[in-house]
Amino acid sequence: MKLVFITGSGAVGKMTVGQELAKLTGLRLFHNHIAIEPVIEVFGRYDGQAVYDLREAIFRRFAATDAYGMIFTFMWAFDIQEDWDYVDHVKSIFAPYGTEFYCAELVASQEVRLARNATENRIRHKPSKADVTLSAQRLLNEDAHYRLVSRPGEVPFAHYLRIDNTRLAPDEAARMIRDAFGL
Repeated sequence: MKLVFITGSGAVGKMTVGQELAKLTGLRLFHNHIAIEPVIEVFGRYDGQAVYDLREAIFRRFAATDAYGMIFTFMWAFDIQEDWDYVDHVKSIFAPYGTEFYCAELVASQEVRLARNATENRIRHKPSKADVTLSAQRLLNEDAHYRLVSRPGEVPFAHYLRIDNTRLAPDEAARMIRDAFGL
């Protein structure tokens, strides 16, 4: 099995590139908001523990299948130890099944990401982002409070790729990931 982490700052294009990569490879896409949106819908607010529990159940069940693999998208705060621990935890769920791990980090300017914040695809798949003004403010706050772009050599994956997708179409970035990792 293969597990491809796609990470990057808010609105960098993780889900959209993941959608294209899934089309190209047959990997299943588990983008971050697949767990977030139903929790918000049911609880009427974000509940971090419920999101964690839902992801955990999906990871555990999926890891035990004979599926080709999964793409998981998330925003990794490199300056927060809990995020490093979470990546290790997710890997530990899949490791007993002989999973190969990959990490593609997407980077783009804040200006580009603010424009992408309001795209139809993003809002369709992430209803909690429908208030574009509030979503843009969250993006700015996240950028101000967390280090969401890795430093050179910091990501400890044997299979790691950083892509500046500022000027790339999602399918181009997805092809780069597919080709670099032989998916």
